[in-house]
Amino acid sequence: MISGRSALRAAALAVVVVAADQATKTLVRQDVDLGSRDGVFPGVELVHVRNRGVAFGLFVDGGVVLVLIGVAAVSALLVFFARHSRRPLVWLPTGLLLGGAAGNLIDRLDRGYVTDFIDIPFWPAFNIADMCITFGVLSLLYVLEGPPRHAD
Repeated sequence: MISGRSALRAAALAVVVVAADQATKTLVRQDVDLGSRDGVFPGVELVHVRNRGVAFGLFVDGGVVLVLIGVAAVSALLVFFARHSRRPLVWLPTGLLLGGAAGNLIDRLDRGYVTDFIDIPFWPAFNIADMCITFGVLSLLYVLEGPPRHAD
């Protein structure tokens, strides 16, 4: 049985992630020239790049295959959530992962590429959706493994 409270939290978080992701990408597309770089903080640059692949630019021009993989991953996440919705904090990784996946999927379906704009040394440019996916995976590991248990 799905916990309604947990589902509501996950959905609300996903909506916030999508809104923040799409708003920042829109600002970048409107106000930052494609290919430009501007230092924001030491070691952090604002850029405007188009990623036609997935993480690290892999599978460039994957097109429909990338969309299908994304849909399959989201479907698997929803099944996991339905089976584990009563687990403490499961709404957090679910909301982060759904929102991040949806944010990038919107770009892929609408434009054929994902807008990336945060660049740090020795790492490919990324966006809000990518950060949420990363933190979603880390928080999912925490939810699955739980806090450390002490032997009494």
